[in-house]
Amino acid sequence: MSDTLAAFTARAAEDPGVVGLVLSGSQVHEGMPTGHSDHDLHVVVGDEAASPLVELDGFRSAHLDLVVIPLAEFRTRGMPGRPDHFARYSYVHAEVLLDRLDGDIARILDEKRRLGAEEARAAVDGWLDAYVNQTYRSLKSYRDGHPDMGHLDAAESVPYALEVLFALHRRVRPYNKYLRWELERSPLGDRRWEADRLLPVVERLLTDGDPDTQRALFTGIEGAARRAGHGGVLDSWRTDLELLRPS
Repeated sequence: MSDTLAAFTARAAEDPGVVGLVLSGSQVHEGMPTGHSDHDLHVVVGDEAASPLVELDGFRSAHLDLVVIPLAEFRTRGMPGRPDHFARYSYVHAEVLLDRLDGDIARILDEKRRLGAEEARAAVDGWLDAYVNQTYRSLKSYRDGHPDMGHLDAAESVPYALEVLFALHRRVRPYNKYLRWELERSPLGDRRWEADRLLPVVERLLTDGDPDTQRALFTGIEGAARRAGHGGVLDSWRTDLELLRPS
């Protein structure tokens, strides 16, 4: 723990309005911190308690990046349907530094770390449909002689594909910065999705949208989705799927 973080956590621990401290960011990803990495700290304050630390929400320095958040908001931050759903991954590997609520801070974090069963099923269905749609648009543009637009759609399909692959395992899609880190430390259970095979596919799609690479990726995702019971989403595309399959 850096001197700056230690000094701040000591100060926060003396504030009765603070009910929890949660560390996230690079510092909780082994091997990721660099000399430029700060400490991302969430300061959870009681809903009814007054704390002078609320004035520090959004504070940033070379060593410390603070989010000061009421308990009620902390419970729902990053969860489905929220405008801040993008924040979900920041909690996946987060560490509890202070919990004055008999483990409630840790329990809230645990709910954010993995997708619930129903949440995952809905997420796969939604992202899978979006992925098929974007890939179909791309390959249709290539077919019709518009490779520049096909390349753009192929690039836009990549986030959807990653969402599907992680949601199939009830996992939150990582921020791009941590994609290799996640794939290497917690593989997705299929050789095709290991870092040394999946990341070159992603790079190729971002580089030129190669149609054969798109079709090969689709074949793997289709098989995984059908095995997990999401065939209905795929079948709703009917004969359009033929464009996505290798000839």
